[in-house]
Amino acid sequence: MQQSNFPKNPKDVINEDSDVLAEKHQIRNTSQSELFQNYTMVLSDLTKYYKDFLAVNGLCLGVKSYECFGLLGINGAGKTTTFKMLTGDEAISHGDAWVQGNSIKTEIKQVQKLIGYCPQFDALLDDLTARETLQMFSLLRGIPLQQCSSLAEKLALDFNFSRHLDKQVKELSGGNKRKLSTSIALIGDPPVVYLDEPTTGMDPATKRYLWNALCRVRDSGKTIVLTSHSMEECEALCTRLAIMVNGNFKCLGSTQHLKSKFAEGYTITIKVKKPENSSAAHHSETQPIEHFIRDNFPNSQLREKHEELLTYYISDKSVPWSKMFGLLEEAKRRDLNIEDYSLGQSSLEQVFLTFTKHQFTTE
Repeated sequence: MQQSNFPKNPKDVINEDSDVLAEKHQIRNTSQSELFQNYTMVLSDLTKYYKDFLAVNGLCLGVKSYECFGLLGINGAGKTTTFKMLTGDEAISHGDAWVQGNSIKTEIKQVQKLIGYCPQFDALLDDLTARETLQMFSLLRGIPLQQCSSLAEKLALDFNFSRHLDKQVKELSGGNKRKLSTSIALIGDPPVVYLDEPTTGMDPATKRYLWNALCRVRDSGKTIVLTSHSMEECEALCTRLAIMVNGNFKCLGSTQHLKSKFAEGYTITIKVKKPENSSAAHHSETQPIEHFIRDNFPNSQLREKHEELLTYYISDKSVPWSKMFGLLEEAKRRDLNIEDYSLGQSSLEQVFLTFTKHQFTTE
């Protein structure tokens, strides 16, 4: 029988980030027994080929208990493919992954007992009610029949859909279907939970409620791995995250670490005291502030000027925080009509955009 001629090993990545290299070195050069002692979930050179197309390229990662790890990336980056390999839906082309020391390649049945999974698209039966759905999955998980009803009510309470518990799935909104799918992933108290874009279609208030519920799940000792397009979500939930581009990790670390390492510069937002007269008078109110910023922050760029708000981008990262706050306090004391101001790092979103603009390039 003729073997396939595509390479099975991961490809080397040019100019790989130091944190990603350090994680690879840690995983590759530590004994399995030590890795399984330190980490709940381990990925070692996890690779997926579809014929000649390399979808996921040699991911190495260790995730501990009490940790929420975020996978960020635009559509096509390899996030869902990674999840499919971790759940056994897709065969692994090269490498392996372990959950509590059980190999996904050779012990998938045992692994599936230890994981909960909320897929990207809801895998629900339209004609069942939410209560019946939770009871059915509870029975599949081996929960005794007499406990299924109380478990369904508890999960509905935790995820705030109790009043929809006896509606058919087809009558639920998109947000409530996502809450139901997320609660299904937690049935059976699995130590590892995979959540593929769990808050898609939710309004901001519902998202916040779900984040709080997931924080409680994380703090109970579980390992959570989630994908998301929301930078705010990752900042709220993730203890560490990676940005994926073309199947590779481009950076790895905590939110603050990534912002400190890759976010270029700072943002100053100044609120001017509201003028009593016309817009011409308003223009004269902002001029002294603009002169002050130009003189004291020579590399500043006025990004936005709207009503009473001025937003500046400061590209010089060498200026210490203390000096910048001191200058802005001085501007307030000079009576330059500054009502309030804020000074902060560039956002995680800017870091994300820096990497993902290369998504469609060939490695």
